Amino acid sequence: MKRVLFPILMTVVCLATFAQPDLTQIRMEDWVYVKGIKSVTIQATDLPLSDPIMELNGGGITLTFDDLEEESRYLKYTIIHCTHDWKPSDMNPIEYIDGFLEDNIETYNYSFNTVTHYMQYRLDFPTENMRPTRSGNYILFVYDDSPEQPILTRRFMVAENNPAGIHGNVHSSSVINDRFTHQEVDFTVTTGSYVIRDPIMTVHATIKQNGRWDNAIYSLTYRSGFPGELNFDFDDGRNTFPGGAEFRTFDISTLRSNADRIVGITYEHHQNQAYVLQDDARPFGAYESRNTLNGACLYHNADMRNDFSEDYVNTHFTLKSNFPFQDGDVYVFGQLTDWRILPEAKLHFNADYNFWETDFFIKQGLYNYQYVYVPKGKNTIDATYIEGSHFETRNQYTILLYFHEEGTSYDKLIGVGHVKML
Repeated sequence: MKRVLFPILMTVVCLATFAQPDLTQIRMEDWVYVKGIKSVTIQATDLPLSDPIMELNGGGITLTFDDLEEESRYLKYTIIHCTHDWKPSDMNPIEYIDGFLEDNIETYNYSFNTVTHYMQYRLDFPTENMRPTRSGNYILFVYDDSPEQPILTRRFMVAENNPAGIHGNVHSSSVINDRFTHQEVDFTVTTGSYVIRDPIMTVHATIKQNGRWDNAIYSLTYRSGFPGELNFDFDDGRNTFPGGAEFRTFDISTLRSNADRIVGITYEHHQNQAYVLQDDARPFGAYESRNTLNGACLYHNADMRNDFSEDYVNTHFTLKSNFPFQDGDVYVFGQLTDWRILPEAKLHFNADYNFWETDFFIKQGLYNYQYVYVPKGKNTIDATYIEGSHFETRNQYTILLYFHEEGTSYDKLIGVGHVKML
């Protein structure tokens, strides 16, 4: 009897002490709420550059981030279950969490021999204290002592252990006017052991291009099918993306010499300074093949092999354009800006030298980036205005398949697929 009562008692105590987050104050997306939090990464454990996806009863995800303010924080976290389109689900936390409803982040290290001091935090999830019991979309919510002091949110996914099969390919768009500029993602699903009686209402697919969520295609329903197989092959543009261009690159993993596309390394104003080779706008240029990380970055210090030795560098960007940006603003964009539009990454016109420029603080490593355009008064990101768009660009796509099974109250993640333009 004691063995039965103990977990029940622990659940009651946890519910009594845990303050539920106010979901109206939290973004169901990747976001940083505190100045000084930098270099946030979340990925499948021991798989650099991977999507943060784990299986329901296997594997895990790893979150790391730097605190440049080095303040005394008492970091805690919880997880929030979401629908297939990233809205909070109707489930109570005790329905999808096994263990405590909040836990502490206890792993941290101080930077070693760096000009800019920081504290790096790490969370390997799940833990002995907390584990998800349902598949689907989740928000990992990190806060300082209480949910009223948010630090960051990050998306991650938990997949079923018996996945449906996803077989896809990427090719130029079936829409005639987009044939040379857009990419179409077609795929079929073999449902396996899942009994799907009403797929048009219960099955939804999401397609994500590279590391971006802002331009993801959500709630895609099947086109045709028969028992055991669903077809997501469209010819009307609903599953197409602008191809864009291959990402630009630079390397600041060393501060002792100029590496790839770096024209100067200095130390000024008590900071490391790096100057990236001037870029040119290329909206109408031909496709240029280049091996890239599809917008990602790899933190690395080539000068020192110690852990936590990557320093921070104020990195300068310049863009030459023969056309003005009068009706919008241009930003540096990629994982180096957390895949968001950051004020510090906005370019400003330098009339003395007739180019656009900006600079901001990033960690040593290998970087991909591009220039994106945001029309005034809007929040849509146009990655083709400066870079152009080509159907040949070797983008990576992630396909996520969700199933709202009859008799359940949530969207299961029953399939994950990865395809790329070859």
